[in-house]
Amino acid sequence: MAGKYDDLARAIVDNVGGRDNITSVAHCITRVRFKLKDESKANKDAIEALPSVIQVIQANGQYQVVVGNIVEDVHAAVLEVSGLADGGAVETDEGQPGEKKTAASVIIDLISGIFQPILGPLAAAGIMKGLLALITFFIPEFANDGLYTLLYTVADGFFYFLPVALAYSAARKFRMNEFTGVAIGVALLYPTMVALTSGEVLGSIDLGVAGTFSWYATALGIPIIMPASGYASSVIPVLLMVWFGSLVERWLKSWMPAAIKMFLVPLCTMTLAIVLGYLVIGPVATLITNLLSAAFSFIFELPIVGSVFGSALVGGLWMCLVIFGFHWSLIPISIMNLNTIGHDYVLAATIAHGFALGAVVFAMYLKNKDEKFRGIALPAMVSAFFFGVTEPAIYGVALPNKRAFVVACLSSAVGGAIVGATGALMFISGGLGVFNWLNFIDETPGGFGVSMMLCAIIASLVAAVLAFVVEFVTYKPGEK
Repeated sequence: MAGKYDDLARAIVDNVGGRDNITSVAHCITRVRFKLKDESKANKDAIEALPSVIQVIQANGQYQVVVGNIVEDVHAAVLEVSGLADGGAVETDEGQPGEKKTAASVIIDLISGIFQPILGPLAAAGIMKGLLALITFFIPEFANDGLYTLLYTVADGFFYFLPVALAYSAARKFRMNEFTGVAIGVALLYPTMVALTSGEVLGSIDLGVAGTFSWYATALGIPIIMPASGYASSVIPVLLMVWFGSLVERWLKSWMPAAIKMFLVPLCTMTLAIVLGYLVIGPVATLITNLLSAAFSFIFELPIVGSVFGSALVGGLWMCLVIFGFHWSLIPISIMNLNTIGHDYVLAATIAHGFALGAVVFAMYLKNKDEKFRGIALPAMVSAFFFGVTEPAIYGVALPNKRAFVVACLSSAVGGAIVGATGALMFISGGLGVFNWLNFIDETPGGFGVSMMLCAIIASLVAAVLAFVVEFVTYKPGEK
């Protein structure tokens, strides 16, 4: 049975050079992301002229077709009409002849490819956690109800077992057996190992800004160094362990006899990745995590202006990072901050960007009477303002105007500065847009309660009003 977007999908596939030119295809919130063997075979103008296509972007080794909120349907149609495998993978040799990639593009591609599949459940769990925090703030006795306990498993279960989800996603990205990857992630959360950190500390090493490293047991005389909170909700350790496991698995498969490969490859891969993961990779990953956190802390904790400057910088540049896909690099840092220090100030600074952009687009919508433009602008505004999905508004409305995009960025920077000046912090990672406000609720006893959320709301509304007024006054329909 033909699907609603089959014709669009066929046209996209044809104009990226056909099925044979596709290495893989995936999607994020608004973009169908192709990896092409030869991007010169793609017809950008023809694709951008298709209905429902907002823009085409070539960045980080990907050919990205921005289609907005219909991305899941379009991606599914692309897989259907092209006959690609589940997930859009095409069996090919590693890399392409003559292909050159920068270190930045490789890192961004890896991060985005691993985090994209889990963004939906991650946001859903965060929204539930925020809603529960809001309800219990006004109705404290609800925390003792069995329904609260059930709903909290929805809110917190995914975050606790995040290493398992990341292990599966990373295994797919690194082209290793997904369930071998899951076994590595599960090992990080095995109750016996988790319980180690509640026992007696056998020794510690203080590395200053890099943190204090403690061990609670030894293996063959080698300390088993673990974070005080264990590896629950962690990010970098499991990614490095699965990456190492993929190298081991690939090497073993290259020479091991087929008769014993089925069980010996996963046995050796799991054993080496998990044992070395706990003894070496985990501590190194923790060191990297601490150094990244310390670097951002240094900027944000500069005397007098640090928090305001850092927040304004992140808030103002966020939409520029989105254009090139570099915003993915900040998401793991935010999750690490939430896991290690219990709050995050990096992504907190971006709270106003969707509101500023939505307000700019709304001002343009009110002044521009062109029906085609208004048909693009109104849903783009709703998507940015209420759900924090900004690509349709960026590529379809603001960026082509350029000046409007600058107005949105500067207004977002003002919102970020307000976040920095008030010291507002995120306590959970959840939804975007208006749901992002819930991330600022502190549910810890004696904590900030909803005061941080009020600061976030003020920052969002100030940025939105500023962006709307400036754009409404300066925008002239028909300007280039």
